[in-house]
Amino acid sequence: MRFYQVDPTRESYWRGVILFGKNFATYKFALAHALYDVSHEHEVIRLEDLAVPFSRHLCAHLRDASKQTLNMSKPGPLLKACMQFNEGVIADDQLIQQTVKHGFGIVLDAFHNVGGGPIAKQFFINEQRESKSIRLTDDFYHLIQSAQFHNLRHETDARWRLVEKAWEMNLPPELLDVHYDPNQETLFTRLKSSRITLTSCRNSLNGYQKGHCFYCHAPVSLEPGHAQLADVDHFLPLKIQPSMPGVNLNGVWNLVLACQPCNRGIEGKSDRVPELDLLYRLHARNEYFINSRLPLHEAIINQTGTNEPTRRSFLNESWNAALRLRLQKWNPPLRETLIL
Repeated sequence: MRFYQVDPTRESYWRGVILFGKNFATYKFALAHALYDVSHEHEVIRLEDLAVPFSRHLCAHLRDASKQTLNMSKPGPLLKACMQFNEGVIADDQLIQQTVKHGFGIVLDAFHNVGGGPIAKQFFINEQRESKSIRLTDDFYHLIQSAQFHNLRHETDARWRLVEKAWEMNLPPELLDVHYDPNQETLFTRLKSSRITLTSCRNSLNGYQKGHCFYCHAPVSLEPGHAQLADVDHFLPLKIQPSMPGVNLNGVWNLVLACQPCNRGIEGKSDRVPELDLLYRLHARNEYFINSRLPLHEAIINQTGTNEPTRRSFLNESWNAALRLRLQKWNPPLRETLIL
């Protein structure tokens, strides 16, 4: 996939797993969180030790999004055990036993598969058949030492919650639309007369930008209070919305993460229109969304077009319409090199 082939870092391969790998019963996300949490002191991790954070994250998400189990005609034995644990029917040691027995059979083999085959970088070796354990690789240890590692937890949880909401709502794709709440900085959708918050906007966007400012490629953070906390920016300025009534400028397709100097600095974008090469970058970013499936996939298709040429034309027409409103063009200073 182009996402990590043009930028073959460990962070890109990991994000490729989270964003584009199959969502088998949410186990992929629970495993990712377990790998974040488990002790990294030894490279060999027993399944019994991995099962502790793995089951804890599953139980927490089932409490918050229990309706997803109702969409399964026959929940598997592990999800049943998690539900029983949440209800106080079984104890912690019983949950761990069930997790070791039923939790890792598929997910450990499938975790590194993206687009029909294994990715080039493997973050652990599956040794469950030989010794009921996994072995962390050098790629994983380099990953946790990277400057981007602190963002990966937020990105994984945001992706997990989006998948859960899509299952929970069980809506026909054409009825699913996603909008941005600038006050809460969240993504939301509507079901009949109800408004449903999906997840943090920052955390959802960051992985597709590989942890960097969309404009200048400076590193950004998702941690509240961090000096490099990303701003959520409208690529085409929101001030022109009254002049473009048929275009939803608050849609996901028009939202990017920017560093603070690019968004609100002295030489920042403000209410100007980014140069054309940045529009091409936005198109590539939106295609990543679509390839990652549910529910941002449907949101961008609904808002911009059902096929790639139509979506490209939509962006070009919207960009030209913004320029006709006499907005100035803007180009950021290039601080780093990053290929989206």
